[in-house]
Amino acid sequence: MARIAVIGAGMGAMAAAARLAVAGHRVAVYERGATYGGAVRRFERAGFGFDTGPGLLHLPAVYRDLFVKTGREPLESVVELSQVDPAARHVFADGSAVSLPNASRAGVLAALDGALGAGAGERWSAFLGRARDAWDRTRRPLLEEPLWPDWQVLGRDPYPALPKRGLFGRRKPVTDASLADIAVHELKDPRLAALLESYALAYGFDPRSVPASAAVLPYMEQTFGSWYPRGGIRALADALYERCLARKVEFTFGAEVTRVVEADGRAAGVELRDGGVVEADTVVAGVAPQRLTALLRGAEPWGADDVRPDGDAHRRTPGRFTVALALRGPRPADATHRTVVHAPDRAAELGTLFGVGPGALCERPTVTVLRPDDPASRPDDDHEAVTLSAAVAPYGDLAVPSTAVADGDSGTAGETAAQAAAADRLVTAAEAAVPGLRERVLWRAVLPPAEGEAIPGPALAGAGGRFLRPANRTRVPGLYAVGGWTHPGGGLAHAGMSGALVAGLIVNGDDWRGSE
Repeated sequence: MARIAVIGAGMGAMAAAARLAVAGHRVAVYERGATYGGAVRRFERAGFGFDTGPGLLHLPAVYRDLFVKTGREPLESVVELSQVDPAARHVFADGSAVSLPNASRAGVLAALDGALGAGAGERWSAFLGRARDAWDRTRRPLLEEPLWPDWQVLGRDPYPALPKRGLFGRRKPVTDASLADIAVHELKDPRLAALLESYALAYGFDPRSVPASAAVLPYMEQTFGSWYPRGGIRALADALYERCLARKVEFTFGAEVTRVVEADGRAAGVELRDGGVVEADTVVAGVAPQRLTALLRGAEPWGADDVRPDGDAHRRTPGRFTVALALRGPRPADATHRTVVHAPDRAAELGTLFGVGPGALCERPTVTVLRPDDPASRPDDDHEAVTLSAAVAPYGDLAVPSTAVADGDSGTAGETAAQAAAADRLVTAAEAAVPGLRERVLWRAVLPPAEGEAIPGPALAGAGGRFLRPANRTRVPGLYAVGGWTHPGGGLAHAGMSGALVAGLIVNGDDWRGSE
């Protein structure tokens, strides 16, 4: 039985901890905050509850496998999961709207044709067919297996090449297309383009630079469905924490790790802020790569030939600006769980997010509106909890210093002028999804990102490997990295898989290539 120290209690870290404990290891988790779950948080006040991180679960098979492998109780016995139908409603700049059914390709085709005109559904369906090809080619190396030693081959985009007319009318393939190129050349309708690009924005990607392989993002959602646990996504974090406790994983909160201890050329434990040293045979770090470098006293966790973390990624990757609204009046029976209200000026939004000063929000941003039909989210049936969110840069006037965010509560004591103005913009946009919204507001809470708190997206093939994540195995023997900023990247499903991959490497050895 090996002693394993886990740094951080995010979803990937807890997934690894539970699996390692079941394999017979003694696992101890050290979390500098007051609670678990990482970005999976919940804000509660006066009987209302709001998810302030991910709002829906996609690819639930990852967590079903985790709970089956770590105990006799399956996921559905500890979390009440339901499919969200329709999966989403999209409101476009011209006032048109479409509701997309959950996990029904034929239903989506019919809905798009009916809302956007004949041919829209066929173009989207053909696009999803090509996205499936990209998914089939990258599912194992970018989700189910440790990062390949010859990761350079993943720098080629698996999305089928776009035809482009060259000299003398000849058509030649374009193999370096971005997701925005796909939207223009294949979808042809600006509303379909906005629909596609919204998937990139949700993961903090600029559609103009992210490779065409990002087409797997809508493919995953529309193929495997959108799921909601009663009590919000935080209920999933609660269940995983309880599973860890049941498997004798030890948690220490308020315990900041300040150094990874090395001895004889390998990881040998962790040092805590209070000066205490915990010995361990293996260390699993569920922290961002920049922090892991600091824990190694400036040494690089990965070698020169490895995928290296982008040191400036946190400054270029958006965070999530959230507004929690407590509403008077019951939730209408026909209300949609998730509505995306698209920005009317694409260029202004992308320029603000990815090209202009940090922290700014364009005048009319793309806003996601969540209206769960969940009694656990409201004090009674005469009220409704609504969550609004938009992507913002995690620096500047809209972010708060990380030290000012209370542990376990991402709310602020009050709104700054910039935050209040941004919240007003989100509410204005959301009125397209919730008629009469302002008149129903009982109170609101502004939940800005902490400084540097960006949204990690999943690893993607193409673009020469720029969208891959550093490997779970580091150059230091006995030290492994887990979570959204390492392979296979961010998102609930990918974080859960990172835990499975780290546990597999530790239990089966560094030559392990993934489950068959």
